[in-house]
Amino acid sequence: MDFPRLYPIIDTALCDDRRIEPVALADACLAGGARLLQLRARKDEPSAAFVQLAERILAAARRVDARVIVNDRADVARLAAADGVHVGQTDLSVSAVRAIVGPELVVGISTHDREQIDEALAGDATYIAVGPVFPTATKDTGYTPRGLDLVRYAAHRGKPVVAIGGITLDRAAAVVAAGASAVAVIADILVGRDPEARVRAFLARLRA
Repeated sequence: MDFPRLYPIIDTALCDDRRIEPVALADACLAGGARLLQLRARKDEPSAAFVQLAERILAAARRVDARVIVNDRADVARLAAADGVHVGQTDLSVSAVRAIVGPELVVGISTHDREQIDEALAGDATYIAVGPVFPTATKDTGYTPRGLDLVRYAAHRGKPVVAIGGITLDRAAAVVAAGASAVAVIADILVGRDPEARVRAFLARLRA
């Protein structure tokens, strides 16, 4: 798949902490020009509420021909008719996700070291996420920051590489220069309390 350079993640836990409505954040990202979003809900989010939230964000995304990936929950992605699923190393396997959502949807998988990258590249994932690239407080992955060397290791090997973890506006261009197809951004989208403007700034920086 062709990956947009910017991949904002709408994290409901972070939204709750910052008192931001997730759909409003998604709307702002889309208005700023983002065309690929990930929806990441709290682990204890009720399934019905998760599906409803996904449907609302998908409705907004469809108006601008953008795609939405659901984190972890293949069942939610299928029920909401999302564009794909992203899983971690301890979630359902890519093959199990494919059994639920079918062969056409996007399936991404997180990787944190060379062995995981090699396994993911040999499998049926659409793309691989590599990280955490830099220190991050958004999600405890259990892994120390990997730096750009791991991005370089994964890049140009047949699948899009999404770099994630501590990526800021100032760091984004260097991450893409290291070989990332896209940068996943969570907290830095909220800098300045104007996510639409922040998305525009990211896109301008990544086009430079």
